[in-house]
Amino acid sequence: MNFSEFDTRDHRWGVSLAGGDGKRLLPLTRRISGDDRPKQFCSVMGAETLLRQIQRRISALVSPQRTLTVLTKTHEAYYGDQVSGVPPSGVLIQPCNRGTAPAIIYSLLRLRERDQKGIVAFFPSDHHFSDNEAFASHMESAYAAAAALPAHVILLGILPDSPEVEYGWIEPGVFIDGFMPSSVFPVSCFREKPRRKPAATLMAQGCLWNSFVMVDRVNAFLNPVRHTLPFPLAAYESIRSSFSTASEE
Repeated sequence: MNFSEFDTRDHRWGVSLAGGDGKRLLPLTRRISGDDRPKQFCSVMGAETLLRQIQRRISALVSPQRTLTVLTKTHEAYYGDQVSGVPPSGVLIQPCNRGTAPAIIYSLLRLRERDQKGIVAFFPSDHHFSDNEAFASHMESAYAAAAALPAHVILLGILPDSPEVEYGWIEPGVFIDGFMPSSVFPVSCFREKPRRKPAATLMAQGCLWNSFVMVDRVNAFLNPVRHTLPFPLAAYESIRSSFSTASEE
């Protein structure tokens, strides 16, 4: 399968998930910033905050008009200057942090209103990548794979350099000859934060770190949500008529 035939740029979207509270790294971020700001609003590595870094990575892949940032109102003091130039349509602000799933569902429903053919990538805003060019290259392949394989969520895995116990791991399935390109494998299972010895075994077996960077068509993303999270989906669907109006808040 030749990915070059799939040009997704006209319907390509990017969503930065930046609403988390960052409690696990709070002792570190307090030392860096002197306050309780979550890690995505800190300059953990280099001069840029992690949010600025992911904004820059997304800008190499997606036009600003098709980029969304999901934030939490309670963090406004920490992110105000970092979204000052972003149009209101590019920012989704939750009253408070309810976890990752509601942020993703809300983003998907808002995007569905704007682009029925949209192909969207979700980017956690607390990651650091040392090779942005390599990351962009893999994301180009991921967008193309999502266009070519509309029934599959494309999830980026990272080759590990240590048996990390604080990350989630992906166990790749068996390559299906003639069905998927060689860089795309089905997921056999997920291993969440294993102990040291199992993590070393996973690494030796060729398993990958879970980046949580996911790409798929908007409507295809919503299909598994309908089966696994029907209640929050129904809650957001009930206010669909208020999207992009003064009553949405």
